[in-house]
Amino acid sequence: MKNKSSVITIGIDLGDRKHAVCVLDAKGEILKQETITNSRASLTALSRRYPGAVMVMEVGMHSPWTSRFFKELGHRVLVANPRKVRAIYQNIRKSDRRDAEMLARIARTDEKLLYPVEHVSEDMQRDLLQIKLRDNLVRQRVDIISSVRFTFKSLGIALATKNSETFARHTRNMLRREHPDMLALIEPSLCVLDTMTEQIRQLEKSIATMAAEKYPESEFLSQVGGVGPLTALTFILTIGDPTRFGRKRDVAAFLGLVPRRDQSGETDKQLRISKAGNSYLRKLLVGSAQFILGPFGKDTALRRKGLKLAERGGPRAKRKAVVAVARNLAVLLLTLWHDEALYETDRHAA
Repeated sequence: MKNKSSVITIGIDLGDRKHAVCVLDAKGEILKQETITNSRASLTALSRRYPGAVMVMEVGMHSPWTSRFFKELGHRVLVANPRKVRAIYQNIRKSDRRDAEMLARIARTDEKLLYPVEHVSEDMQRDLLQIKLRDNLVRQRVDIISSVRFTFKSLGIALATKNSETFARHTRNMLRREHPDMLALIEPSLCVLDTMTEQIRQLEKSIATMAAEKYPESEFLSQVGGVGPLTALTFILTIGDPTRFGRKRDVAAFLGLVPRRDQSGETDKQLRISKAGNSYLRKLLVGSAQFILGPFGKDTALRRKGLKLAERGGPRAKRKAVVAVARNLAVLLLTLWHDEALYETDRHAA
């Protein structure tokens, strides 16, 4: 879709403190290049100077709220996929001003070249924040546990590898029995682990309540073995709208689970997956795929399809099978959500 010639186009290179702005008139001539502060007052002033202008920016830390803010002010907003807008990164004289100009000019040429991204609503972004906060705490807890274990290993004391939630309790009991003089030394770290574990539990309860009350459709996704409430809810909050894709299988490309392609003439290389899109959701889907293919996975059409791929042999056959199942799983979850359907284990293999 090309812009109408009568529309002013504004490219904005978003920054933490300041934004570079390039304003193009209806003929593509630069009306103004400036730098504005990262504040709602500055964005409002820009909107008033150019009412009805098309605002163009890249996906980034500030793009969700900034794009929503401009839409509330009556603008049409295009949020470019930075992985696709290679012209910006290949510019040998890259700068914020040039990036802003490049965004505006690409939007004027053909908006499809931006591969526009739609952010989820502010409410869904806030809900997703709880999941991300939980993930951050879990990873920090693992780091502290690893630090404690390696510290004691250097002293010749091996701590049992227990569940993360019970690590502090088991470590205290072991040290009281075998090394009471060391307990006081490590107690501050164990207290931190206790606090983090309690906070993680509270977040998990809050997330479960949120899923039941605000997103009951997550139950359709949780029908699939290996897909827990956390994965189901993250899928819904990341995708936002089950009707956003023209074809359901496009969700796999959206999440970076399809192979990259480099085809020229007679050459068509087999490359690894693109890893575009939300890395956290992709990690959850891969984890679910590993469970489906593991010893505790139920006998389903999806599992059988994955095991068949793994049996082909080769050094990377199992990894390829996991990625393939994760890719099929993404399509399956979107289908169940879109159709509000019951999961048929022998039929649904995406």
